[in-house]
Amino acid sequence: MILNLFRKNPAADAVYAVYTAIVAQSRQPVFYAEWGVPDTVTGRFDMISLHLSLLFRRLRLEKQTGAEFSQALFDLFFKDMDRSLREMGAGDLAVPKKVRQMTELFYGLMTGVNEAMDRNDRPGVETVLKRNVYGEADGSHAGELAAYLFVQYDRLAGQALAAITGGRLEMAAAA
Repeated sequence: MILNLFRKNPAADAVYAVYTAIVAQSRQPVFYAEWGVPDTVTGRFDMISLHLSLLFRRLRLEKQTGAEFSQALFDLFFKDMDRSLREMGAGDLAVPKKVRQMTELFYGLMTGVNEAMDRNDRPGVETVLKRNVYGEADGSHAGELAAYLFVQYDRLAGQALAAITGGRLEMAAAA
C-alpha cells in the first residue's frame, strides 16, 4: 500500500497536465483586460469552466475513454476548487455548500454553451456568456469571447484523443 505513494500514475499525470494547461489558458490577460471578463474569483472560475466545457464537449465524442478522462478531469477541477475555497478562508461547514453551488454554475454554463454550439448559434453563445460570465459587468465583448470559443473548439476537435488523454493539449492564444 505505501509503495503506491511512490509509483508514477501516467493517467493521473495526464489529467493533471491537461488541467494545468486549461488553467493557464484561462488566465490569459486578454480575457480580463480587453474582453471585460470580471477579474474576480468568480470570473476566473467561469473562464476555467468555459475551457473545461469545450474540452468535455470534445471528449463526449469519444465514448468510454473520453468519459473516463472527463470524469477524472472533473474530479480534479472540483478538488482544486475545494482547496481554493479553504485557502480563501471558507470554513469546513461552508465548503460543501459552496462547491455544490459552483457545480450548479458549472453545469448551467456548460449546458448553455453546448446547446448553443450544437446549433452553431453564435448569438446564442453570446447570450449565455452575457448571462453566465459577464452578469452585471459590461458584456459588450461577448462576441469576441464567443468567436474565440468556436475557434478553440475547432482546434480541440482536430486533436487526437490519444494526445489529449496523454496530457498534451494544444490551445490557441486568445487575440
